Amino acid sequence: MDFSSVFRRGIWSAVLVLLLASPLSAQIEDHLSAYTGDNAKGYLNPLVGALGTTLGGGLWRSGHIPKSGLNIAVEFPMVGLYFTDDDKYFMGTTENGFSPETTTQVSTVVGPTDAVLVPGDGGTMFAFPGGFDIGSFAIVAPQLRVGAVLGTEAMLRFIAFKIGDSELGDVMLAGFGVRHSISQYMGPEPAVDLAASFYWQNLKLGENENGEDLTSTTNYSLGAQVSRKFGTVLNPYAGLYYNTYTADITYISEASGDSETTEISFDDAYVQFTLGVELNLWIFNVWGEYNIAERQSFGAGFGLAL
Repeated sequence: MDFSSVFRRGIWSAVLVLLLASPLSAQIEDHLSAYTGDNAKGYLNPLVGALGTTLGGGLWRSGHIPKSGLNIAVEFPMVGLYFTDDDKYFMGTTENGFSPETTTQVSTVVGPTDAVLVPGDGGTMFAFPGGFDIGSFAIVAPQLRVGAVLGTEAMLRFIAFKIGDSELGDVMLAGFGVRHSISQYMGPEPAVDLAASFYWQNLKLGENENGEDLTSTTNYSLGAQVSRKFGTVLNPYAGLYYNTYTADITYISEASGDSETTEISFDDAYVQFTLGVELNLWIFNVWGEYNIAERQSFGAGFGLAL
């Protein structure tokens, strides 16, 4: 089997899903330019939460790690979620000395496309931009697992491409993590396979007018996986994770009447519980999982292992 050909096909499949699923485009900075501070955070919050959630899924499955030997797996996990009605709106407040100051329900980046116009003194009007009417979000993250030394394996995620000036711009995802077998210390025939893991990754999406990263999201994941194989095919698994993420957004704002570089940051931490089933069909693996956290997400994927 030509692994290089399979990997190239997987990479382009990942690119295609990212292009179709990501709500970001060149227009997002135009919408953001009307906002600063709390309004900008309220507008972007559902998207940033989706990035933080999907990056934390699809990392590990089986708790089994051999003590030694060369084991290589090329995997293509996809993690996605659906936005709820609560994600569509936030309470926005007029800015830049607009009178009278007014707070009203307006669209987030994933909400309806219609702008909300608020009348003010002297015939003035404040415009809250609309969203992109996004119902779901998904990301594919090709990854390479290599092991094992003393019951330890490593995993690398990487994808980078340029969509073009009229679209999103540069996209780059890089991640690295390690995992260690705990069940190897539980006797010669442990009842379950158990492992502990740590993972870091960073996703950069888009460019602003100054050529800087529009958004950069960093995720850390500390967790444990437990599984038990039935026969040679069926491998149900569960995972418990403590995930943190930070997101830095840099854009050009015109809310004050002048073009100004504006930076806002998000950070959050959440506990994630994962339930899934993996099917091992010779060297071909497929799986599906459900991730329970602040935002519920679903994962699926396939891989080839040697």
